[in-house]
Amino acid sequence: MKVTRLPKDPGPAAWNDILPKAAAPHVLDEHVVADWLVIGAGYAGLSATRRLAQLHPEARIVLLEARRVGEGPAGRNSGFMIDLPHDLSSSDYGGEAEGDRTQIALNRAGIDFAAEMAGEYGMSAEAFTRAGKLNAAATAKGTQHNRDYAAHLARIGETSEMLDAAQMQEITGTDYYESGLYTPGTAMIQPALYVRDVAAGLRSNRVSVYENTPVTGLKRKGVWRAETPDGSVSAPKVILAVNGHANSFGQFKGRLLHVFTYGSMTRALTPEEVKRLGGHARWGGTSADPMGTTVRRISGTGGDRLVVRNRFTCDPSMDVGEARLARVAKDHDRAFQRRFPMLAGVEMEYRWGGQLCLSRNGVAAFGVVEDGLFSACCQNGLGTAKGTTLGMAAADLASGNRTWIVEHFLGQDAPVKLPPVPLTFLGANAVMRWGELNAGREM
Repeated sequence: MKVTRLPKDPGPAAWNDILPKAAAPHVLDEHVVADWLVIGAGYAGLSATRRLAQLHPEARIVLLEARRVGEGPAGRNSGFMIDLPHDLSSSDYGGEAEGDRTQIALNRAGIDFAAEMAGEYGMSAEAFTRAGKLNAAATAKGTQHNRDYAAHLARIGETSEMLDAAQMQEITGTDYYESGLYTPGTAMIQPALYVRDVAAGLRSNRVSVYENTPVTGLKRKGVWRAETPDGSVSAPKVILAVNGHANSFGQFKGRLLHVFTYGSMTRALTPEEVKRLGGHARWGGTSADPMGTTVRRISGTGGDRLVVRNRFTCDPSMDVGEARLARVAKDHDRAFQRRFPMLAGVEMEYRWGGQLCLSRNGVAAFGVVEDGLFSACCQNGLGTAKGTTLGMAAADLASGNRTWIVEHFLGQDAPVKLPPVPLTFLGANAVMRWGELNAGREM
């Protein structure tokens, strides 16, 4: 397999940029022999590496990342590790009851695994904490969505708490929201800090993590051999944890939908601006409408800041230009100004995009691709929790450990074929834009 394109995301990785500068990267510049090779140091790849290290304590494991850990999509999301159903194509996030129960169990297995790593590697509460999240509603329609979602959760035995406008203002500092739905099981992470801490915790005399080391080719002659610009790795078993870039390795052609979503982060607020804003120092709210605006308030490394995320675009080329980012920025500024008029004059310091991978039938690209080559790709828009679970499962499958999670993923259908690229591009973007327009004040 000759890798046809390397990862590329628009704008800076803001969550990474506000952290102290990382130490110089370890770049592969020789040929190494390993027992296991994992490609991709996002949530799936890091979790697969950790699980392999648990199952094979004497094995030599190599993890390759094309960029710096924290610069790719894993460090560009909004930092919600959600345990509950979160179907972006649904009107209220939920689905069929039994399927939702299974999805909750899968997500919680991933969150528990992440919590174990947070404890083992001494992460701060800023990097990982089970704080729960808000589903924020700015309209009567959004409030009804929250009520419907709460009723659905109650039917499947899950707890939630409806919050009124005054309670939402006490938390967020703004009177923009009519109501909210609090759910306690979400873990909130600083995404770049979390993945950097996991990578640092994994490094040992038997686990090597190489950064700025993209795989340019992958072939099998007895064992697998991955070529990089300045080196190579030979290993009998390989886990491909590159999400949508499985297509770049020639896998799942015409079956993966490449979607970008976009975020903006303010400069650090002054003490006077923090006082003017009020509310809690840290909180996170997804929108009651799946196509609406996600908001986070953060406080810690890099100061007190607000983050907004909205807009989705389908880009089969996996390449978004700066002009697209500039157009989306106007929507971010509008969403910010609506919610936080008391912060007039506060500028956005960072604007960026990050890549999601979806399948038409909502399943992962998981399993045995070829002899000794395993896939843990296509996280369907919930990469933090689902990616973690997929990585764990791929390591178990490759080790012959048939857990219930492995059996679940193997029991799913394969990703179905998409329409031809022009139709996919036009149709997906039209559907997403229509949903965004219909979101109204939730945007």
